[in-house]
Amino acid sequence: MKLLRFGPAGHEKPGLVDASGVIRDLSSVVDDIAGATLLPANLAKLRDVKTDTLPTAPAGARIGPCVAGVGKVICVGLNYSDHAKESNMAIPTEPILFMKPTSAICGPNDHVEIPRGGEKTDWEVELGVVIGKTAKYVGKESALDYIAGYCVVNDVSERAFQLERGGQWDKGKGHDTFAPIGPWLVTADEVADPQNLAMWLDVDGHRYQNGSTRTMIFDVATLVSYISQFMTLQPGDVIATGTPPGVGLGQKPPVYLHAGQTMKLGIAGLGEQQQLTVPAKGTAA
Repeated sequence: MKLLRFGPAGHEKPGLVDASGVIRDLSSVVDDIAGATLLPANLAKLRDVKTDTLPTAPAGARIGPCVAGVGKVICVGLNYSDHAKESNMAIPTEPILFMKPTSAICGPNDHVEIPRGGEKTDWEVELGVVIGKTAKYVGKESALDYIAGYCVVNDVSERAFQLERGGQWDKGKGHDTFAPIGPWLVTADEVADPQNLAMWLDVDGHRYQNGSTRTMIFDVATLVSYISQFMTLQPGDVIATGTPPGVGLGQKPPVYLHAGQTMKLGIAGLGEQQQLTVPAKGTAA
């Protein structure tokens, strides 16, 4: 299944994409694509829903983040050896973890803000893993059983904040809109091999990233198992599994985003995102 959420920000409704590509409203079936809805037994019930009886979403409806109520976004740094090399950083011997605040989450086609004082805002197409049941001290051999599905994530980063302002990476990873997620959560049963997915990212029509999950240093099963040794993973948690080469930091000379540019990115079978970069907004009234 391709599950999604549509509607104005903060008021999204749950939906799915039917066999003909039409978005159907799941509001009469589930409250949201979140929490208990992602448990294996409840996903199985959703597969039995007769989609042709469901109302369609309004034409042109905004697509929101594909999962709601995210407890945490755990990110994996330098998980592709070529990306580590282009970043002039050592290839890790075990996964590097950092967090994005849930306030960074936005829809796959929402605007991405360039932070105030930001000088080196960068892009990163990543495979997102959405947890489907509680995972604590999980073995690698069973780790994939804890995954509800997969999605596209753009791990937007402000490199000056990340690398030049002291402390850990989080301050360069956590700005509002720095975690576009979606368009869909593709359930795990429809992804035959998460380690064989082509991925790409363009800026203003120029292809910068063109990679595959085949070249991850630590595969998805390893990551779920590893992270569960340090924190409990809960339904709706998202793991961003790292990015292939081609980020702005790695260009010679480096290339960074500025307001008025368009990022377009995707992963085979998981859909595409498109974001316009805009100046950061002030505090909401």
